Amino acid sequence: MATVEKSIEVNVPVTTAYKQWTQFEDFPKFMENVESVRQTDDRHMHWIAEYGGQRREWDAEIVEQVPDERIVWQGGGDVQQSGIVTFEPLDAARTKVTVWMEWEPEGMKEKVGALVGADSRSVGEDLDRFKELIEERGVETGAWRGSA
Repeated sequence: MATVEKSIEVNVPVTTAYKQWTQFEDFPKFMENVESVRQTDDRHMHWIAEYGGQRREWDAEIVEQVPDERIVWQGGGDVQQSGIVTFEPLDAARTKVTVWMEWEPEGMKEKVGALVGADSRSVGEDLDRFKELIEERGVETGAWRGSA
């Protein structure tokens, strides 16, 4: 299994960062390799992404969700991955967002990419774009306050 852990500080309150992250269908706005995310219900999403020139589709389930604290997911089907994103208030106007992911690389390209840190760089760049998106807007585009 390959793992990545990346963090970023965003200059918005924890509630704003969390609410924006729960807008899963907006992920293609800041996740470079993600073509689409369709939320099928409160706990399930269908993903389409392209990594290393290979298009992949999979379903993911939110297995734990605590507003303003964390979201834990588990992928299924052909893409074996799981992860957690946490939201830590640094003060009233700043939040630390941390993404931890684990997955099983398939094929030589994915295995080599994991070994040389391409996946880690990709997650870091996605977080940089999330920071830009939320700080430019200053407010979330929607909100999900339920828990799983």
